[in-house]
Amino acid sequence: MPKRVLLGLLLACGLTASALAQEPKMGGVINAVIQPEPPGLMLAQIQNGPTQMVSGNIFEGLLRYSPKLEPLPELAESWSASEDAKTYTFKLRKGVTWHDGKPFTSADVLFSIEMLKQTHARARNNLAQVDKVEAPDDYTVVFTLKQPFGPFLGIFEVGSMPMVPKHLYEGTDWKTNAYNNAPIGTGPFMFKEWQKGSFIRLVKNPNYYEKGKPYIDEIYWQIIPDAAARSVAYETGKVDVLPGGSVENFDVPRLSKLKDTCVTGAGWEFFSPLAWLWLNNRQGPLADKRVRQAIMYAIDRDFAKDVIWNGLGKVATGPSASTIKYYTSDVPKYPYDPAKAKALLKEAGYKGEKIRLLPLAYGETWQRWGEAVKQNLQDVGMNIETIATDVAGGNQKIGDWDYDIAFTYLYQYGDPALGVGRNYVSSAIAKGQVFNNVEGYSNPEIDKLFADGAVATPDSKRKEIYEKAQKILVEDVPVAWMLELQFPTIMRCKVKNLITTGIGVNDGFKDAWLDK
Repeated sequence: MPKRVLLGLLLACGLTASALAQEPKMGGVINAVIQPEPPGLMLAQIQNGPTQMVSGNIFEGLLRYSPKLEPLPELAESWSASEDAKTYTFKLRKGVTWHDGKPFTSADVLFSIEMLKQTHARARNNLAQVDKVEAPDDYTVVFTLKQPFGPFLGIFEVGSMPMVPKHLYEGTDWKTNAYNNAPIGTGPFMFKEWQKGSFIRLVKNPNYYEKGKPYIDEIYWQIIPDAAARSVAYETGKVDVLPGGSVENFDVPRLSKLKDTCVTGAGWEFFSPLAWLWLNNRQGPLADKRVRQAIMYAIDRDFAKDVIWNGLGKVATGPSASTIKYYTSDVPKYPYDPAKAKALLKEAGYKGEKIRLLPLAYGETWQRWGEAVKQNLQDVGMNIETIATDVAGGNQKIGDWDYDIAFTYLYQYGDPALGVGRNYVSSAIAKGQVFNNVEGYSNPEIDKLFADGAVATPDSKRKEIYEKAQKILVEDVPVAWMLELQFPTIMRCKVKNLITTGIGVNDGFKDAWLDK
């Protein structure tokens, strides 16, 4: 979608200062698509995307995050750090209750942390730098770190560290606890019912601590397995909101032109999904940096952005998305330049060896992108063979390093120490695993920079370290960075203020209202 079209849609949505100043109206029901159907709603035990999207409105974390990834109060109303950046003190809100009426206190925080260490892999990793957690009173929690850890204040969003009711889980088998199927949180909405294969229903929390919120009465998460049927459900008025990824990208322009329809790519800043091509650095032509650089020059990434992703994306400049901390655009550039690609291939002595390309089996958009990349690489003289596989098969091949080039996209979680370094440090090379350093890139200088960057203080020092790392990586091209992806949210223009944070729909319904 051309930028001018997106801009026009945003203006049509009323996303202007005057609209944002409107007084919210109370009441109403919002129907939203959830795809696929979540395997469960207990966010401390299940962390896939659909679970986070629904349960992020039932549970809460200590903090929220702005679109600029600044920490905002949620269950913690304030926080402070010691001068040595090793002690963080959180002051909890008073008067917060769980959906069953029991008070939320620091005891719930301590319990949640111990539970998450066992049930939530990302939380466990994020808490690795924590030496101890203490609660001097019911409304104070103190974290003492082993050493300063730069991204510490970025680990408290609802999907990364949801708060769990101690009184309902302590002394039980967490995996079989009955409340896993009827979750109790502190959030703006309460679980009401789940008709498997049909809908999940949430209702307004009448005792929510933010007075006056939420504005809407109910959310129905409609479960519609077929992509075409999801589009039809929106066209016919059955649903009001299509969250990012609900429909194929080629349907976005058509749906976006419908009457009283708004679309935005916002609400993914915390995740910052970045698409790239895994390049197997271990053997064959791709072991030569010049061949990897040639691939960057050979691929028309603007075509992918404008045609395949309909303008809802941004050409990537390197390993960090432009929305996360310490990003810099001051790195080597790789414009679309087939002549430069051919020259580099000749210089590297490439003689037409076969190179296997694995597209991503996530639907037609990704298949089209695989075809476009194959054509780009063939145009500069590379011998490309497409290997067709399903998602599970593709993951297995990548984890076993049985590929040459493979599509992927990963989340970055707002900070290089949380979501970027894992793909480039040599300690993250582990056969049989996906979403780590599966390309086999190894550079001791990069290892040291990411190790130092995670614990450096102050922020200016971290910025210096990560900017240096980005420049080295972009020169070495361990992977071929493609696009900063935007998964557009499509909604009726009567749905106001849904996207207010860096995780968008996942915690946005507390602020949403209907202009009836």
